[in-house]
Amino acid sequence: MSYPGYPPAGGYPPQGGGYPGGAYPPQAGGYPPAGGGYPLLLEVTPHSLDNTLSQEATQLQEDIPLRLGLPSRRIPSPIRRVPPTAWSCWIPRHATGRWRLGISSWWIWSAGRSSTRLSHRPRPGTTLPSRPSTRTKLPSRPCPGTKLPSRPCPGTKLPSSTRPGVWRGNPQTPAIPKGYRGSIKDFPGADPLRDVEVLRKAMKGFGTDENAIIELLGNRTIKQRVPMVAAYKTTYGKDLFKDLKSELTGNFEALVVAMLMTPTKLDAAEIREAIKGAGTDEACLIEILSSRSNAEILEISKLYKSDYGKTLEDAISSDTSGHFRRLLISLSQGNRDERETVDISLAKQDAQKLYAAGENKTGTDESQFNATLCARSKPHLRAVFHEYQQMCGRDIEKSICREMSGNVESGMVAVVKCIKNTAAYFAERLHKAMAVRAGTKDRTLIRIMVSRSEVDMLDIRQEYLKLYGKSLYTHISGDTSGDYKKMLLKLCGGND
Repeated sequence: MSYPGYPPAGGYPPQGGGYPGGAYPPQAGGYPPAGGGYPLLLEVTPHSLDNTLSQEATQLQEDIPLRLGLPSRRIPSPIRRVPPTAWSCWIPRHATGRWRLGISSWWIWSAGRSSTRLSHRPRPGTTLPSRPSTRTKLPSRPCPGTKLPSRPCPGTKLPSSTRPGVWRGNPQTPAIPKGYRGSIKDFPGADPLRDVEVLRKAMKGFGTDENAIIELLGNRTIKQRVPMVAAYKTTYGKDLFKDLKSELTGNFEALVVAMLMTPTKLDAAEIREAIKGAGTDEACLIEILSSRSNAEILEISKLYKSDYGKTLEDAISSDTSGHFRRLLISLSQGNRDERETVDISLAKQDAQKLYAAGENKTGTDESQFNATLCARSKPHLRAVFHEYQQMCGRDIEKSICREMSGNVESGMVAVVKCIKNTAAYFAERLHKAMAVRAGTKDRTLIRIMVSRSEVDMLDIRQEYLKLYGKSLYTHISGDTSGDYKKMLLKLCGGND
């Protein structure tokens, strides 16, 4: 029974003039089948072998291997029976770089022998025609069992303890900046001998070319400026400081002279100025001693004694008193722990000791505050400040202001601020130096701008803008004038 649109039972009869199996032979001169196309199928059915089975089989046994470039294999004869599964040879045209022969079932039944299955593999030693390989090289995969590093999903908020420079979510600790944070960089190809020629020409004759001095010194780092002093004396036999002081005046002179000093010499000179005379600049002493490293403090002490004939400790002791003197002497030892690791349990113990020495007792044990603030490392103290706030619900600075007074209060608060955020501490110092009603504290302004220009001036500028809503560059421009302003703006490095 058949249905409209479907082939009759048993299939369609063979069409006259057709090729066996409906396949067309390849045309002469044509292109080979493209890679990735359908396989070439050669099929021989029993219908086409009715009369000339032996002759067709003989021809096929020669044609198929030749198509594949394989040696001819003779099929035993006479052939008695070809199973109805038919002869089929397919040649896949995919990009494997090799010709492959696959036969679904190719069984030849011969007289006096059992069935023989022809393998699709060539004989050993047969050279197959090569084709260019287009196989894609896959990326290497890790060995089984290898633990791969986990990565957070996009948009995942990391805990604060994993961010650089933040200790367990402490909001008081600033992120540690990476790379060079100074505003002045080395001038390529700078030569002290050529530089002193520019200075000499700027000071020689009638008048002084201040712009030439500003352009020269404002584009040299400390290590490029300091050698000019010796080069000037070598070339001209004169003292550069004396010549500059004779040609320049006022704050511009003080700024230029400070820029030609080594950092250690400048700090020692500033401490000397802060101590000598009728009064003492306590803020200057705290600023220098709390922000310098152990090695820098030891160098300052050594130079102070050689230049002024007195130890730094003796100079401090003779000009200060009480707990403030103890604080300065402790800082001047240069013996602070400088390890970067933090022991959380020890930080909690120190926070408890500070609480017991201040807020939790009648009176104040300043010695405990002195011992903790002057001996512990700065990363450790940031952890202590955090634990203290968690413990008593009050910032350590406010507790110090409640428990202490006078110079010791301002000194310890300054130490805490400098340890918490050094850049913010100097931003506040600069703002106070320019915001006083009686005028600018130029000595403070000069000292900070020169000493921090190659350390963290970029961070100070950021903190200044964050704290006061306008840039440090703008404030300096409005508070100073003339050549003094031009040189300060060179040290500032730009507007924000």
